[in-house]
Amino acid sequence: MIFNIDFETLPREALAAIQLKRLKATLEKVYATVPFYKNKFDEAGFSPSGLKTLADLERVPFTTKQDLRDNYPYGMFAVPMANVVRIHASSGTTGSPTVVGYTARDIETWAELMARALSAGGAGRRDIIHNAYGYGLFTGGLGVHYGAEKLGASVIPVSGGNTKRQIVIMKDFGPTILTATPSYTLHLAEVAKEMGVSFKDLSFKFGIFGAEPWSENMRGELEEALNIKAVDIYGLSEVMGPGVAIECYEAQNGLHIFEDHFIPEIIDPVTGKALPYGETGELVFTSITKEAFPVIRYRTRDITSLSTEPCICGRTHVRMKRVSGRSDDMLIIRGVNVFPSQIESVLMKTEEVEPHYQLVVDRVDNLDTLTVKVEVSESLFSDEIKILQGLEAKLSHDIKEYLGVSAKVKLVEPKSIARSEGKAVRVIDNRKI
Repeated sequence: MIFNIDFETLPREALAAIQLKRLKATLEKVYATVPFYKNKFDEAGFSPSGLKTLADLERVPFTTKQDLRDNYPYGMFAVPMANVVRIHASSGTTGSPTVVGYTARDIETWAELMARALSAGGAGRRDIIHNAYGYGLFTGGLGVHYGAEKLGASVIPVSGGNTKRQIVIMKDFGPTILTATPSYTLHLAEVAKEMGVSFKDLSFKFGIFGAEPWSENMRGELEEALNIKAVDIYGLSEVMGPGVAIECYEAQNGLHIFEDHFIPEIIDPVTGKALPYGETGELVFTSITKEAFPVIRYRTRDITSLSTEPCICGRTHVRMKRVSGRSDDMLIIRGVNVFPSQIESVLMKTEEVEPHYQLVVDRVDNLDTLTVKVEVSESLFSDEIKILQGLEAKLSHDIKEYLGVSAKVKLVEPKSIARSEGKAVRVIDNRKI
């Protein structure tokens, strides 16, 4: 089902006209109300009145996460605080948190877009949504919550944690849609198995998973473990929160970006040059309907590509490929670019290991080393050491063949890698310590 058929199926020409009108209004607003943008535009010799076409957006300077941190906490807000009804923020684990604000209309817009997203992901008014995204400063939980209510579905605001209790709720309440991070979902499946509960006996039809990169092979693991269809959702707090883009359940082939609210671009992450549709690079967003916290050409650091090919679902908005990783999470091992999701793709092809892994990077004698810790299955763990050594050698060979980088694979016992109630910690880079 398409929640807002008028906007989600607009012809590309009509969509471009709406984007241009909203973009002009947004640029004029931030120039008048946000000193950071006024200074940035003036330094670049750009005037909002000079914007004539969407292509002129390339003349506008980028915004980075560091810019948001430098203006902490409210320096990027475009409305008085009296008009801000909600504040969210990142964890700030690598610096000052990024703080974002919402007006009442922003919240309405967010709820509408999340309703669109949930609908594209298979949810409807008669569904019960088990929302295991975290509530609080993280945007995931409340974003899904408001969208579910806008859709008219029933929502269970269970949040993260209390995993055994969640399994009981799944049995008793009969939810049909699961929303969570993919890594926490795997933990849910693991705990359910320990409790003697099979997801095949539960009522779930679809799972809508996001907040961290995950591979196509991980989709297979999730669909098999939970007996559902797994759909990828994308968002980030700086742009809005979850609901910026989502796969449709019909195709499961690229995430539809709601272009009547966001203008996406792909750039070369090194040169900043705009790239055409189909080429892979860094995703950049400009929000064109946000009131409290609009962002202009915000560099997400997420690596993907865009396509305008028609989709079988009927939506006309551009689709982004599944995020393969983040440019700031990319590891460079002896000159080779490596994303955790690429390692994951290799590991998930091997039945004898579990979908729980961690990458440990070190520097020995001035040379970078990569160790891949991955949990072995319960059935294999008790086997002879020679069998385990053979599997380690095979996985090391497969990683070398696929990525062109040497890695030592270390099989570890089941449940020895720490589980997360939110985003999984996939990389430990000791070179930075």
